[in-house]
Amino acid sequence: MFAMRLHKPRTPLMWEELPDLTPGPGEIRVKVLACGVCRTDLHVVDGDLTHPTLPITPGHEIIGRVDALGIGVSSLAIGQRVGIPWLGHTCGHCPYCDSHHENLCDHPVFTGYTRDGGYATQAVADARFAFPLGEEGSDVELAPLLCAGLIGWRSLAKTGNAQKVGLYGFGAAAHIIAQVLVWQKKKVFAFTRPGDTKTQDFARALGASWAGGSDERPPEQLDAAIIFAPVGSLAPTALKTLRKGGKVVCAGIHMSEIPAFSYDSLWEEREIVSVANLTRQDGLEFLSLAPKIGIRTTTTPYALKDANTALDDLRHGRFDGAAVLVP
Repeated sequence: MFAMRLHKPRTPLMWEELPDLTPGPGEIRVKVLACGVCRTDLHVVDGDLTHPTLPITPGHEIIGRVDALGIGVSSLAIGQRVGIPWLGHTCGHCPYCDSHHENLCDHPVFTGYTRDGGYATQAVADARFAFPLGEEGSDVELAPLLCAGLIGWRSLAKTGNAQKVGLYGFGAAAHIIAQVLVWQKKKVFAFTRPGDTKTQDFARALGASWAGGSDERPPEQLDAAIIFAPVGSLAPTALKTLRKGGKVVCAGIHMSEIPAFSYDSLWEEREIVSVANLTRQDGLEFLSLAPKIGIRTTTTPYALKDANTALDDLRHGRFDGAAVLVP
């Protein structure tokens, strides 16, 4: 097998030939068909997430076909297409797992961070944390749903019954969840980097009611805002767009420091909340709903060997939608 491996944060990934993987008890091995390039991968490579298991193969938006079963696996079959997400394993017995909050597990395993991921030709996963996908949709189109889509879905749930929703950072996650919002007949307000008219046009093409720079005020007060960009200063900015009782949802796993802001911005029962990881139930709900909505991901494919280029293009916002590696 071949993989792009990280040996030290803030250094390029290295192309390596490795022995074929063998699934352990309760695990599956997949032939990787596609793997999305997520901003979380960038945080791993850039050292923003500080405790990776090194060396590590990044990648947690994996589309693969099962080609080996470990002992005890009966829920999946050889040849079946599956998706492998960020949350790769939970302990099953901590207070969070016991209370159906496995996304907050005290002893989790994360794909592409604490266990090898999908920037490779093969990957091994806990069979319980692999989602059957069926045969509808291309591998490249489906890959971004495995994290950008799932985190967007969990973030949207945090907004409750909000009808007017702002999306800050219109990249992979936002372009998916905007389609969900439009399907739900809610209004989308897209916030991009100031002056990025290309991405604003992209947002409008997906059904956004309004699109502008993150330094602009929308034409009406919002019920909620979701921040996908890892920019802490957007939290107080987003608060100023909200009606009374509105909510800001911080969707990223990493964010720069949130600057001090006036209590007036938070008063009148406005809230700031965060989203951490996902649950298997999130995956089952969203992945079953996505075909009904007719979600279409905008993707830029890269060869597996070009993973460093894809990461750098993501870092600098050189494409709309999501990048996907194809072995």
